[in-house]
Amino acid sequence: METSLLSSADIGPLVAKCDDPNMARDPTVCEVVKQLDQACREAGFFYVKGHGIPDSLIKEVKNVSHRFFDLPYEEKLKIKMNAAAGYRGYQRIGENITKGIPDMHEAIDCYREMKPGLYGELGKPMEGHNQWPLNPPNFKTLMEEYAALCTELSRKILRGIALALGGSADELEGEIAGDAFWVLRIIGYPGVSSARGQDWLKMTLDGLLTLVNQDDDITALQVRNLSGEWISAPPIPGTFVCNIGDMLKIWSNGLYDSTLHQVINSSPKYRVCIAYFHEPNFDAAVEPSDICVKRTGGIRKSGKAVYGEHLVNKVQTNFV
Repeated sequence: METSLLSSADIGPLVAKCDDPNMARDPTVCEVVKQLDQACREAGFFYVKGHGIPDSLIKEVKNVSHRFFDLPYEEKLKIKMNAAAGYRGYQRIGENITKGIPDMHEAIDCYREMKPGLYGELGKPMEGHNQWPLNPPNFKTLMEEYAALCTELSRKILRGIALALGGSADELEGEIAGDAFWVLRIIGYPGVSSARGQDWLKMTLDGLLTLVNQDDDITALQVRNLSGEWISAPPIPGTFVCNIGDMLKIWSNGLYDSTLHQVINSSPKYRVCIAYFHEPNFDAAVEPSDICVKRTGGIRKSGKAVYGEHLVNKVQTNFV
């Protein structure tokens, strides 16, 4: 197995004691908090193990994703993404746009469903239902279970990160992410033997944090470290690759930076990746926290960003 220079955090104690009122004083939790702090400062990308999500489910969501992407194009188009579904559904290769350039992957986009009218005009473009394929038949059930477990896991990791930044465990809950929105992207990357087998685009991610579940036998994800070097993030069975997003960078006043990454599938094999994005509340106005401003010399490094506005702008400009 290829080794990685990225940090790793065994979050088992945090997962086990996450809702204990005395968790911040527990020595095993304190050790996890220290690991998270180091990982977030060093690269903003790190491995998490001890997360408690069954390995069988982690593998099965990748298996059914492969089965979906193996279907004929006409079959996949039955759940084609459209505005009426709140920008949910399938996108063909080249349909998703990043920084003005078509992405060389295909994907299914899923979002947490919202009650119509809940966020007024802000939420209107995202109202709709996830489009799940009928084949494979267990696709919907598996993905909904997986998204629910990733949501709970992300909440626990954020409690550790809040402690690492000097706040209370629930600092990122309430108005920031007490009713967190989420995005699930099920992505397929053709092998290099295909004319369109690589994705070279360098980008950061938007929300608070992301859990990446990638095929075990293909190294394609690369992360840029503080020195500007590109480091491979090879798959390590039983772990997620976790990274922090732009909203956490804002809230931490730059103490934690969202990191550039790229995907280069130089393997001849088709690669699947399931990325779960844990976002703020849809209507959250995220700005540098007083705690983090105090720790960074008293100067606010960014203004306020309303997450829902950011997302709507992205989905309305990201597709051809």
